[in-house]
Amino acid sequence: MALSHPTTTYAPNRVPEQEVIERAQKFYRQMDQRRTVRDFSPDPVPFEVIEAIVSAASTAPSGAHKQPWTFCVIGNADLKKQIREAAEKEEYESYHGRMPAEWLEDLAPIGTDWNKPFLEVAPYLIVVFKRAYELDAAGTKRKNYYVEESVGIACGFLLAALHNAGLVALTHTPSPMNFLSTLLGRPANERPFLLIPVGLPLPQCQVPALERKAIEQVLVHY
Repeated sequence: MALSHPTTTYAPNRVPEQEVIERAQKFYRQMDQRRTVRDFSPDPVPFEVIEAIVSAASTAPSGAHKQPWTFCVIGNADLKKQIREAAEKEEYESYHGRMPAEWLEDLAPIGTDWNKPFLEVAPYLIVVFKRAYELDAAGTKRKNYYVEESVGIACGFLLAALHNAGLVALTHTPSPMNFLSTLLGRPANERPFLLIPVGLPLPQCQVPALERKAIEQVLVHY
């Protein structure tokens, strides 16, 4: 017997084919301008912008609709300083022994090192946590499904929404990231996934001169 479940009608307006093409190409051109940025302006960003962007990220699909994510937004200067100090400690160890030679070689064209001043300069840090499980009212663990995939998709939505709003970001992954759980007092079911500085770029912002793969290298049409 099939289980009954609530449904709702979803009937968006059908868009003419030519408009579909134009929308797709316009969005590509917009997203092709997105770049990872390390030169942040300290200029403030209204919190309602960040709230709307996180709301957009939360519309992402997830396994069994568990929505296994928490977005922690940090604007407090003292807390950003603590996060920077802890992140730089881990990054120093990574650049001085943890990373194999091949990894360091691949990072060389980007010009990164263990110094992360943007963690204090950017007006906000968004720390994305993945929720490994939930606890019901009785304290029993309830499994979340496809957590990595679900949170990864939500982060993609987040980055697209940030770019659409005219903001810039950096996907930062100091390893290990357990210090974020400690500094932010997060519960045991949450694990750090990404640390994302967010804000406006400096007027003379510099980014590595990189090229994306051509469509022929990433698209296979059968």
